[in-house]
Amino acid sequence: MATLVAPENASPIDDAAVIKKACLGFGTDEKALISVLAHRNASQLKQIRQAYEDIYNEDLIKQLKSELSGDFERAICHWVLDPRDREAIFVHEALKKATAVPDHYKVILEIACTKSPEELLAVKRAYHQRYKHSLEEDIASCTTGKTRNFLVAMVSTYRYPGDEINEIIAHSEAKDVHTEIHDGDSKHEEIIRIISTRSKLQLMATFNHFKDIHGTTITKVLRGDDKNELFAMVRVAIRCMKNPQKYFAKVLRKAIRGPGTDEDALTRVIVTRAEVDLQKIKELYKERNNISLEQAVAGDTSGDYKAFLLALLGFETIHNS
Repeated sequence: MATLVAPENASPIDDAAVIKKACLGFGTDEKALISVLAHRNASQLKQIRQAYEDIYNEDLIKQLKSELSGDFERAICHWVLDPRDREAIFVHEALKKATAVPDHYKVILEIACTKSPEELLAVKRAYHQRYKHSLEEDIASCTTGKTRNFLVAMVSTYRYPGDEINEIIAHSEAKDVHTEIHDGDSKHEEIIRIISTRSKLQLMATFNHFKDIHGTTITKVLRGDDKNELFAMVRVAIRCMKNPQKYFAKVLRKAIRGPGTDEDALTRVIVTRAEVDLQKIKELYKERNNISLEQAVAGDTSGDYKAFLLALLGFETIHNS
């Protein structure tokens, strides 16, 4: 379901040489950079970073930052990073922005809810290594109340990744969640506990029981209180766990079709999902918007930034293998 088109036998030494040549002299050969970097997977990019440092005694990310600028620089530098390190940066950026615009907390939930337990643990390690604080510590220092309790819980858990489901518990917790949603005086401790600790398959069973018992989905009930920040975050978490491809297709639509292009969201989704499920996201996007994601991106971006995103979307063939 990935869109990334990468050769199997690329040489990191040859790739490093192409990149170095592209950065030499007057001006930068952005097309050469795209032809290599947009067509290498995470493992290959790691080898390129190491080869570049070994051969030229330079950090590849710093080299790219010094040569490029704007949205293209941000996108390609995020892409070249190790995926877990990249996600640690996205979380940190979201925390800084969310103090002014709480909507950015969604980025934390995207990562917490779409990663495996081991991947989330690796993101937290990368965060600690880069920022010298734990992720939980920084979330707690930037948030208060139920928002703090929920976000800290979401990144602290190590969910059971297996497929065992307890239908009795699912039925009971579906009722507990419904009760707390409608209790205006509740601290919503059970909602936070259930959403943050149960396995994804156990939660799907709980949501199914919720619909069977109450005749509507949990997300529709949560949407009934538009001013409740906790409920809004719980909806995001549920959507990310239940159908991440559908969720990300909506994020892309909002990024492209909103008032002005949200380049941060556009870049984030494409670079984080290109090796995962971007093909399925593309299909859902076209199905819901009557235009291909490639056409939408091409119409809303320009220059090297557009070329790079389109390459990650699989829109062009490999020029350098």
